[in-house]
Amino acid sequence: MMDKIAAFRDKLLYIWRIPGLPVLFLLNIIYGLGMSFFAPFSSLFGIDEAGMSNIGFGIFMTIMAVGGVVISSYIAKKSDTTLSRRRILIYSSLAGAAGYILFAYLRNYYALCLTGFFVLGSAAATVPQLWAYARDALTAAKVPAEETPLIMNIFRMFFALSWIGGPALGAWLVMMLDFKGLFFFVAACYLLGSLTAIFLLKEIARQEVPNKESIKVKKYVSRLHILANLAAAFLLYSASSIHMLNVPQFVTKTLHGTEMQVGIIFSVAPIFEVPLMIIVGMMATKMDNSILIKAGYFLAFVYFLIFGFVSEPEQIYPLQILSAAQVSITAGIAISYFQDFIPEAPGTATTLYMNVTQIGSTAGYLLFGFISSLISYGKLITIYTVFAGIGFLFITIYGKERQIDSKRNKQAAESPPTSFK
Repeated sequence: MMDKIAAFRDKLLYIWRIPGLPVLFLLNIIYGLGMSFFAPFSSLFGIDEAGMSNIGFGIFMTIMAVGGVVISSYIAKKSDTTLSRRRILIYSSLAGAAGYILFAYLRNYYALCLTGFFVLGSAAATVPQLWAYARDALTAAKVPAEETPLIMNIFRMFFALSWIGGPALGAWLVMMLDFKGLFFFVAACYLLGSLTAIFLLKEIARQEVPNKESIKVKKYVSRLHILANLAAAFLLYSASSIHMLNVPQFVTKTLHGTEMQVGIIFSVAPIFEVPLMIIVGMMATKMDNSILIKAGYFLAFVYFLIFGFVSEPEQIYPLQILSAAQVSITAGIAISYFQDFIPEAPGTATTLYMNVTQIGSTAGYLLFGFISSLISYGKLITIYTVFAGIGFLFITIYGKERQIDSKRNKQAAESPPTSFK
């Protein structure tokens, strides 16, 4: 037992000594904290504070998501060829600070939509580029490929750390300082991230892209098994985004709970995500990631299914442990899982995955707006439970093909590249 503890301690020290990684851990906490302040209360802001209808709020969230996908996709292609990831992090962080300062004052629907699309759409490149920078840092440090899932899961763990107290603190800010105070704190997080990147983050060499022409991923996503896995991610994130928007309304309007209870609900899961991510990361170094991904999708389906039967806000607290288990898998190792699709271009691969999940979230925003205007928040849970179930079926049916494709990509990555289209 003591040998295992000593080995684990040595592993953590090894990870901590990888050049640039401690700063990236810090940035992950900073950006995660900013997101944890606003995300759980976005539907309360749009519907209750800004006076949007449910449909109008769904469209507003969709506009923000589309802006993020369009702008971050363009930046991703440039980051894999010409632009510095460090500079992208600096400028996208400043865009996030500016966007949330504007949100503190704007209540006009069209002004909020324009700010969300252009300003916060630019800020959406922050997290994908942070993850791509981390992948480059591991490559530059010559970290063995089999160690990458564990390290990336620990990297994701630092993001989860910020969610332990973030939503509860966000609830307190809303009650004490209203949404204006909340948005100032979110802007401060992005500004701090920009300053951290300026003074502590160093330029790092990108992985070489074989062809500096426009990177095309069509040949990958056109394969049925890859498309099915991406479709599963789309469905899960669509279900998750509906759930995230639905929970505050369901708790406050159906279960007659408070904003603080909403904050506690969103804070419970990260407490358990942190140790679970370490465990999952260690498991990922010893077994096929596709098995873990299947387990994560199944747990997500079960979590949503049980959530539909709660009758008191307090009943949700222990249920969040199940949420933590599925998130530690589906969010923890999913980046590495999808980066194997395009090992030659981690920025594009990361953004491909994040864009698919963002598009899924976008569909969820629209569906939440339209469906919640027709049925109750309680019945809406049944809809996204079905989404998660179908996603699990896709992952289960096409898992074997995905495993074969991963091996093929790794073999191709080890051979001298000629062209990439």
